[in-house]
Amino acid sequence: MLQTIPALILFLLPLAYSPGPGNMFFAANGARFGFRSTVPANAGYHIATWAVTAAIGLGFIVALDEYPTLFVALKLAGSLYVLWIAWKMFKSGTLQQQETARPASFWDGVVLLLLNPKAYVIIALMFTQFLDQSKSGWLSEVILITTIFTLNNLVAFSLWALAGDRIADYFRAPSSARILNITFSTALAIVAVWMALQ
Repeated sequence: MLQTIPALILFLLPLAYSPGPGNMFFAANGARFGFRSTVPANAGYHIATWAVTAAIGLGFIVALDEYPTLFVALKLAGSLYVLWIAWKMFKSGTLQQQETARPASFWDGVVLLLLNPKAYVIIALMFTQFLDQSKSGWLSEVILITTIFTLNNLVAFSLWALAGDRIADYFRAPSSARILNITFSTALAIVAVWMALQ
């Protein structure tokens, strides 16, 4: 397994660092509330990531195969959740008006992962490519793959949140803050539609 770790990381790099529901969510929250405010949601998302990834690696994906409507329901629920986040951001005021908005919580991060069908697809694809269930010791492989996947995502999402925070430094005035809110809410809305159509 150790010799396949570089290949696994190369496989995950474009998936983790390209714009998607998680990255846009954390970039938007970093821009709105600052990098530190994203830590609880990031922790929630990645604790849920580790648990869901391990469950899929241990056979949870079989349930999704047997009940395809479950996947469709997750996809639609995830799209609606991201669209709701986009709407809240669109309606928010300037970056100084913290009383009308709040940073994403630990549980927002958990829900975002659970309702992100892209994550399930990537996880299932990852295990089909990198897990050899024919060998003994595959349980330790599941744990290793799960941990690498989770840590890679954690770094990616943290970088997106940090980028959002840095971008926001240029948008402190009310008019430019409105532009930032509209830009990120539009990006999230596009991601929500994309999720629904996949």
